Amino acid sequence: MGHSQADKARSRERILNEAATQIRDKGLDALSIGSLMQQVKLTHGGFYGHFASRSDLIAAALQQALNSGEASAHAARDPDKPVSVNALVRSYLSRSHRDQPKSGCAIGALISDVGRADAQCRAVMEPHIESFIAKVAETFGDDDDDSSAIVAVSAMVGALAISRVLTDTKRSDAVLRTVRDAIIAMASDE
Repeated sequence: MGHSQADKARSRERILNEAATQIRDKGLDALSIGSLMQQVKLTHGGFYGHFASRSDLIAAALQQALNSGEASAHAARDPDKPVSVNALVRSYLSRSHRDQPKSGCAIGALISDVGRADAQCRAVMEPHIESFIAKVAETFGDDDDDSSAIVAVSAMVGALAISRVLTDTKRSDAVLRTVRDAIIAMASDE
């Protein structure tokens, strides 16, 4: 007996949500189709009813992870208040963000993996990076020149990645604090 289009769409969504969580947690290369399909209680063969290849799955899961991270960031904000540089940087360069790569910014979690990935994955992430830079530029009040925003985004993503590598929590916290303070100071000089 066949499955309805709605059932197929729900199955695809379950696959993508689980794959997005897995890649944010363990990276693009760690994604195994067999174990992923077991996690969502579907057959390995059923995978090809949803995706043409592992590469297509990874690109779609990356898109899902990026969208989910952005949605979480938007949900955490007060829609009645403009986003301040201070609030944006403190949220991004926080211990809780560092300690939860599965639910945080997919750019910060996957930037190195995507930099080594195929053109399809890089094309998925690129507009999200540009959007992040534009949001930071808007927050800085830089209408004509996004140079400071490029520096801030690069510093935030880099500091988050470095802080996740360091095993000494005090040193990791120092990286977050130092970059956070530098960006806030840079924004106040604008």
